[in-house]
Amino acid sequence: MNPVQCRMARAALGWGVLDLSKEARVSTQTIVRFERGEALKQSTVDQIRTALEAAGIEFIPENGGGPGVRLSRNQS
Repeated sequence: MNPVQCRMARAALGWGVLDLSKEARVSTQTIVRFERGEALKQSTVDQIRTALEAAGIEFIPENGGGPGVRLSRNQS
């Protein structure tokens, strides 16, 4: 997951930084720093990604069109 994918995932879910920080159990400043492109510990990035995936986000790897995100099919 990269910073752009994180912002796209939040937008798809309609989440703000505060929502993601609560779900991922990290500070809002951590989310802001990551989305600004600052390096974080891999374990912290994993926490953020896990929270987004639990909410129904699927991360799409770069496959010629660039990395992206989508909502999983089982979302209402």
